[in-house]
Amino acid sequence: MLPTLTITFLGTGTSSGVPMIGCSCNVCTSTNKKDNRLRSSILIESNTTTIVVDTTPDFRYQMLRTKTKKLDAILFTHPHKDHIAGLDDVRAFNFFSQQPMHIYANSLTEEALRRDFYYAFNDKKYPGVPNLSIHTITTESFFIGDIPIQPILVWHLKMPVFGFRFGNFTYITDANRIDEDEKEKIKHAKILVLNALRKEKHISHFTLDEAITLAQELQVNETYFTHISHQLGTHDTINKQLPNNIQLAYDGLQLIV
Repeated sequence: MLPTLTITFLGTGTSSGVPMIGCSCNVCTSTNKKDNRLRSSILIESNTTTIVVDTTPDFRYQMLRTKTKKLDAILFTHPHKDHIAGLDDVRAFNFFSQQPMHIYANSLTEEALRRDFYYAFNDKKYPGVPNLSIHTITTESFFIGDIPIQPILVWHLKMPVFGFRFGNFTYITDANRIDEDEKEKIKHAKILVLNALRKEKHISHFTLDEAITLAQELQVNETYFTHISHQLGTHDTINKQLPNNIQLAYDGLQLIV
C-alpha cells in the first residue's frame, strides 16, 4: 500500500529565479507573491520519511521557510549548478542528527558532486564539512524509507536527467525530450509536475505548448508546471490560458497524494 505523501514546492523558478537580477519586466516587478520563484525543488514527506529533490542555491532559505527540521535523504536530478549548489548547507542537518546525509544521484551527477564539494569526500576531512553518504542510482526502482521511487530518464538536450515517480506522483524538471519507453513509467499517474520554461522555443527545455501537449498525451489527472522563467508571463495571466486540469505551480504550494 502506498503511503500518503505531502508534496511542497520549495521553488518553481528557472536557474536565474524570478525576479531576475536587474530586470524590470512586468513579471519581475509583479506584486503577486506567486510570481516570486526560487530555484526549482520539492519536499516530499510521508509519516516517517522526508526527502528533498535537488539542493538549489536557495536550499538554506527553502529549509528555513518550510521549517524543515528533519531530512532523511536528497535526490538529485542532474548536475547543473541551480540544482546542486546548496548541498553544503546539509551541514546543519548533520549537526543535529549526528548522522550522514544520504544522497542519491546518477554517475554523471555524482562526478560533479565529488568535484564541486571535494572537501566533503576527502579521506581527511576538516571539522564541520558536510557528512555525506552517496548512493549511485540507475533507472532501477528503489525505496527511501517507506517512499517508493521510480527513476525516469529524460533528456535535457544531450544530458541525461532523472525525473522521479513516487507512487502516483511524478516530478520532471529540465527536459525537452522523453523516450517512448520512459513515458510508459509516467502514464496514468494522478499528478505530474513538468518543466515549462517559456512560450518561445528553447534548446533544452519544454515550451509551454510542448508541456501541455505532453501532459495530455500522458493522460494524467492533474499537471503542474515548474522551472518557470520570467519570460513566460505572470502567474495569473498564464493560468487563465491553461486547460482545466493543468496549472502553474508556485512556491509554497502543497499537494497531498
